[in-house]
Amino acid sequence: MASDLMRLDPNVLAALPNVVDVLNVQEVARSKWAKGMRVTARNADGTEDVYFMKISQGDLGKNAIMGEFEGTSAIHAVTPEFCPKPITWGTFKHDNDTHFYLCTFYDFAEDIMPHPESFCADLARLHTQSKSPAGKFGFHCTTYNGDLPQDNIWSDSWEDFFATGTRQALKVRDERAGSKSKELEALLSAFFDKVIPRLLKPLDITPALIHRDLWYGNVSVVEGTNDKAIVYDPAAFYGHNELQTNSEIGDQRATDSPRSSLMPSIRVFPSRIRWMTMTIVSSSTRLLRRFNLNAAALLPNQPRYLQMVVDAIMELNTTFTGCEMHDSHEIDPGQGK
Repeated sequence: MASDLMRLDPNVLAALPNVVDVLNVQEVARSKWAKGMRVTARNADGTEDVYFMKISQGDLGKNAIMGEFEGTSAIHAVTPEFCPKPITWGTFKHDNDTHFYLCTFYDFAEDIMPHPESFCADLARLHTQSKSPAGKFGFHCTTYNGDLPQDNIWSDSWEDFFATGTRQALKVRDERAGSKSKELEALLSAFFDKVIPRLLKPLDITPALIHRDLWYGNVSVVEGTNDKAIVYDPAAFYGHNELQTNSEIGDQRATDSPRSSLMPSIRVFPSRIRWMTMTIVSSSTRLLRRFNLNAAALLPNQPRYLQMVVDAIMELNTTFTGCEMHDSHEIDPGQGK
């Protein structure tokens, strides 16, 4: 096989000091803002290794690449078997507008969902064993949900962090759509001033490291394993673990793929950790489902996603403006079923 050594930028090769020959570079994934490459290389001792390299361009690409590396590194530090091992990120030497992220490569089994018990055990371990610096909500850099930047500035409260992130997603949606939605704008004052404080202020939340973009396209079973799953392409930050389990695992869109729903996992997950009082949780589930708002920002020309946001906020405003919330307390997961 002809060497592909010259196809890799010198800065990529510098991150792989043991590599003496690149045997193959093959594109394996592509999106509107990035592409993924499989890199097969020979080491000085004659062994071969395979790497995944993501490439993106521009300032957005650079920041997204950095955010993916930092988020994956944080997850790997807590649950190293639950994600690829990150190697580095950087900028091409011969093209300073092109940026790369390197990690280990895995072959994935087709159309196989992870085993709910083992998947949720790993997810619960990530949530319960991770510790936020100074106990705050946020992250030390911007991370990206697709090409949607998340405002991860550190905050002392989940209420403030959630509101800031929601305002950021709304701002991006408006900018990309070219105008604001008058119907949505009329709802936001009550939503931010009354609904968010009443649903989130009572919660006593310890920040947990969450993946934040945990849909079926970012979870795969490693080929040759017994349903062992890994997660990748995170939009990580320290937040409320239910933002993950309610708004991502529990809000998958149906497709023809057997991998299109993680709902078997959400049924197992509550038994793994203690959850807040069911009264508060059931009331705030719709609020925590910011997935549709992210979709509205990612796809501003598809009105149905904006309408989902309008409908959800209208329902929350109708239900929770003018009401009183009770104090929260912890219960066992089996209670309230």
